[in-house]
Amino acid sequence: MTIEILVALFAAVRSRSVALAAFGGDSAIEFFSATAVLWSFRTARARTEATATKITGWLRVALAVFIPCQSLYTLFGKGSKPQPSYLGIVLLVAAALVMPWLGHRKRQLAAAANSASLLADAAQSSVCAYLSWIALAGLILNTVAHIPWADPVAALGLLPIVLREAKEALEGDTARLALKALPQFRASRQFGW
Repeated sequence: MTIEILVALFAAVRSRSVALAAFGGDSAIEFFSATAVLWSFRTARARTEATATKITGWLRVALAVFIPCQSLYTLFGKGSKPQPSYLGIVLLVAAALVMPWLGHRKRQLAAAANSASLLADAAQSSVCAYLSWIALAGLILNTVAHIPWADPVAALGLLPIVLREAKEALEGDTARLALKALPQFRASRQFGW
């Protein structure tokens, strides 16, 4: 994840890509969430999970503010337009392929460890895959069809997912939904689904 964050932010700055910056920001928040899960295994879980979930929610709110501001500035401002980013495309393809697998593995571990926070983190890995596909569409349109406005529009396409994640984290829904899903996930594993 550290490599994903660094490559995404490096490629975003280099190509002035709002979609890559938003993806990198979301990856950084996901990294924080994974760190909090590790932290929760070493401390009092309930308090740690609640604190980490709230911090994650506020970080997503900050990302949700950044996305439309930067997208609108890129679309209508006099600044430079996004440039093609082959490095960004490679990164997003890799994330789109690896993140669903990683989310599945985290769900398996969450069931074995009976961890709601790990199950919530698994859901974030799956969401990361959706975000990578949306950002990838913008980068490909910009690179192949030379449509620079596709990049900030793709970033705006990430906004509903980021806002939903922020709302769930701030309301504490992620952990509650994860706790409800844990028995269902165990049952599906038992029957090989």
